[in-house]
This record gives sequence, structure tokens and C-alpha cells, in this order.
Amino acid sequence: ITAFSHSQLQAVRDRMQVMFQDSRASLNPRMTIEAIVGEPLVIRGKWGSVGRERVHQALARVGLGPQHAKRLPHEFSGGQQQRIGLARALILEPQLLVLDEPISSLDVSIRAQMINLLQDLQAELRLSYVFIAHDLSVVHHISDRIAVMYLGRIVELGDTDLLCQNPLHPYTANLIEAIPQPDPSAENSRRPTLATSGLPDPIDRPGGCAFHTRCQLAMAIGANETQNTVEIQGKRLPRRCVEERPPLRQHRRLGWAACHYAMCS
Repeated sequence: ITAFSHSQLQAVRDRMQVMFQDSRASLNPRMTIEAIVGEPLVIRGKWGSVGRERVHQALARVGLGPQHAKRLPHEFSGGQQQRIGLARALILEPQLLVLDEPISSLDVSIRAQMINLLQDLQAELRLSYVFIAHDLSVVHHISDRIAVMYLGRIVELGDTDLLCQNPLHPYTANLIEAIPQPDPSAENSRRPTLATSGLPDPIDRPGGCAFHTRCQLAMAIGANETQNTVEIQGKRLPRRCVEERPPLRQHRRLGWAACHYAMCS
């Protein structure tokens, strides 16, 4: 779509909508809920005689009622505000929703309700989601495919179950191991595997594989090799990890990973 003309973009915009992370900041405090949810219809010239009815239908889909339409955003809880944002995103009947951290600002119990609502709506309306989140357990619960990003680039891509059971990239393995365990004894016995060095500057990325400064797999390989290694800050690493950016490539049929030493190759 980056090559589309203005008229072509106009035609597809209605089919793509977004649900924002900060529900309170994404709602105009001076507008009623009816005006907020119905605004896309007004902009597109689709309000007509059925605009109010469509707003009420959108509110009903997200668990709110017509009695909420004349209220202002500050009269609602955070979870309700997020539902209002979802109703606004659904009003044009899109095919794709981009969900930008939609549950990060919600309490745990409200998060579960929102996830269940999103799954119900997906089944009912046959929606596709791009679900952006930091919590891999939530991503695993709602997603069919997962793309793991590090410093703004995809480092692994694959079907959800395969990716979580057989991570190819060391960073993905770190994320999976960081998921909290319900068993307190198991949780307390875990040892972090991510290197202690901090996250590099995203503006000034390291050369080669951007993860090499924190990658224990690279450190283990470098410690066992006598040739083609480089010493950086007291750590011996494979030269290719430091100098060559790994392409995102398929490894057997498990998925795609940007790693010179993909863990299941």
C-alpha cells in the first residue's frame, strides 16, 4: 500500500482501523460518546438517517448500551474507555484492526475481558488483527502468527505454537523464559539468561547482528572457538555476528529467523 495513490489509499482506509494504547488520550474529552464513535461516519459522509442506530449497534458489540451515548469520556472507567475506542474502530466495518498495546493500561481482570471480547468479535466479524504487545503470553493467547522484533527489526517470524515451543532466535528464547510461572518455587528457581549489558541505542544500532551485545548463544560459541572471533568489552564473539547482519531466512519448516546460528538449525 506504500505505492498507492491518494485515491487508492482513500478506498482502503475504511477497511483498516486502529485501536490506540492510551484510551483516555485517544478520546476527545469535549465530545459525547455518540459523537466520538460516529465521527468516522460523519467524515465519510455516511451518517445519514441511520448514523445514530449504527453507533448504538457498535456500542452494543463492545458491551455498552444506548444509555452511554450522551455521556462524556471522563464518566467511564479505563476499561470502558477502551471499549469505546474499539467501537469507534468498528463503526466503518473494517477488515483489519491494528491494536497498539490495547490492554497494557488495564487491570489484569479487565485485560482478560478485553482479550475475550476481541476474540469473540474476530469470530463474529471475521476480522484480522495486528496485535502489538510486549507480553508474549498475551500475544501467544490471541495470535495465529507472531513476529518478534528487536531494535525495530523482525528477528523471528512463525506460527504461534511452533515459535513458542521451538524458538529459533536467542532473543525469542529469552522472551519465552521471562514469562512468569504460576508455580512460586519454579519462578524463584529460574535464572535469567539475558546478558546483563543494557539495551543498545536504537538510533545507533550495533553493526552485524544487533543482538550480539546481549546474546549468550554468541558468547558461548565465541568462548569455544579459537578462530574467526572478536573480543568486545571482555567478551569473545563470532566475527560474523559482529560484522554481518543476518538475513531473515527460513529454517527447515519451523519458521523464519535472522540469526547466523539459529537455535534449531
